[in-house]
Amino acid sequence: MPKGKLLRIYAKLPVANQEDNTQSLARTPLYQVGVELKARFTSFGGWEMPVQFSGISREHEAVRNAAGMFDISHMGKFTLQGKNLISQLQSLVPSDLSRLQPGQAQYTVLLNHQAGIIDDIIVYYQGEDTTGIQKAFIIVNAATSGKDKAWILQHLDLDKVQFQDLSPDKVLIAVQGTKAIKYLQPLVQEDLQPIKAFGHLEATLLGKPAFLARTGYTGEDGFEVMVDLDVGVELWRSLHKSGVIPCGLGARDTLRLEAAMALYGQDIDDTTTPLEAGLGWLVHLDTKGDFIGREVLAEQKSKGVKRRLVGLQTQGRNIARHGYQVLSTGKVVGEVSSGTLSPTLGYPIALAYVPTQLATVGQQLEVEIRGKAYPAVVVKRPFYRSKNRAAN
Repeated sequence: MPKGKLLRIYAKLPVANQEDNTQSLARTPLYQVGVELKARFTSFGGWEMPVQFSGISREHEAVRNAAGMFDISHMGKFTLQGKNLISQLQSLVPSDLSRLQPGQAQYTVLLNHQAGIIDDIIVYYQGEDTTGIQKAFIIVNAATSGKDKAWILQHLDLDKVQFQDLSPDKVLIAVQGTKAIKYLQPLVQEDLQPIKAFGHLEATLLGKPAFLARTGYTGEDGFEVMVDLDVGVELWRSLHKSGVIPCGLGARDTLRLEAAMALYGQDIDDTTTPLEAGLGWLVHLDTKGDFIGREVLAEQKSKGVKRRLVGLQTQGRNIARHGYQVLSTGKVVGEVSSGTLSPTLGYPIALAYVPTQLATVGQQLEVEIRGKAYPAVVVKRPFYRSKNRAAN
């Protein structure tokens, strides 16, 4: 299938005009490397990012079967330290961060007072020194970095916590795939094999300091690597030379959707709660104290939610895209949040919000696509589960 058609099927993202050299879009330190590799770029969250290099299908397959790498330097990178840091962060998220041991991380969400999701984030706990100072990294989405920073600073005691925004000073590369560790290990002094899923460490990479975390957004094993700007370019070139396939936002989207991982701004936002979004496993009402949004979540837990995010499979090659209406007995009952043709499974998959009474696996529904209703069925999530991911 021609690359152009794959791009339309899998991504359907607005492509930035490279000839215009749009000054309003930010660029990562790896932008020029992407230009050299003849990447096709798109506007994403205020950034000019590669949507594909050698083709979305090839890049997707590389991650599922070997290794691919993504420039995710646009994401927000915060470091925090101070006494009782974790107890302060506890008030911002529904997850019990006190469970974290040094070298462990927690995927969680920042909540507003209505329990709506401000952003989904990862908190990497680095431990406590002999003076009682605790330290943590927080990685946030690019488009929400500014509002996340403002919200965190608003709710921390800045007399006790030191906050630093490392976003412009670091390169972040995700090396993902079944053979990711094979390609990354020769560049790292420390042994990566013992690191469990959502584990992390400060290491020496290419002779320079680096932060590596066994996390990712593809449903496969792999690491996200944070390094200084000059090391980032060297790391990208070294991995590419060894055979790691450069990947863009197109493959990132198809990979994460197969793994049923939420995309902020589509599947979750500040009007959806984690219980509605199928993220109830992040809500630890029984093991932690007060936090922003707790009362709303406690009520939803008690009374149940009115809608849920479900997985859908549509027939044939009829793709249910973001914003398409979900129907039941001819009536509109919900809306698709994300959809694509799954490269791995070979059929269309989607995420959609529907009333709770219609959220049972096996429920028959329809999706309106270009004015016509097509059959759809609620299926289990994730759509695809890797057998090669690291253990927790």
